[in-house]
Amino acid sequence: MTNIAEIPENPEADDADLQPSKTRRKRDMHALQGIGAQLVDLTQQQLAALALPDKLTDAVADAKQMRKLDEARRRQMQYIGKLMRGVDPEPIKARLDAWRGVSNEHTAQLHAVERWRVRLLEDETAFAALASHYPTADLQHLRALARNARKEHAANRPPKSFRLLFQQLRALLAERSDD
Repeated sequence: MTNIAEIPENPEADDADLQPSKTRRKRDMHALQGIGAQLVDLTQQQLAALALPDKLTDAVADAKQMRKLDEARRRQMQYIGKLMRGVDPEPIKARLDAWRGVSNEHTAQLHAVERWRVRLLEDETAFAALASHYPTADLQHLRALARNARKEHAANRPPKSFRLLFQQLRALLAERSDD
């Protein structure tokens, strides 16, 4: 009878424990393909700012040419994912996240401007709230723009003052965020 202590350990088993599982490798490949898909959606200036390897840049450009979502584009996206394995994805992900964050901040700022514009057009007392939040605001000019915007809307004329009110509010909010 053999003793368990006499059975030699399998050195290949230790190597298998260090390697990621097949599921993990597939998940990583799909994540890289996802980053590649985001690269395809970027503009030429943004791609140039990333300083990607030439092969990857060419593959992304080829994928941009493919308008249909068919088998060829799917294979091209897999190829981009394969090329991404040879690149450190962390700086690319960080840059993409930064661009997306700037976009989210910009969108939030535009929504805030729009909310102020609606408040000023609907409620005359909103000017006092605006003055308390933004003491540098030219209330007289903003009141005139709001009054003209209401008149334009009632007369079914082009929304010139409506747009000017938005631009003035955007400048006011941007000035405050810079401080």
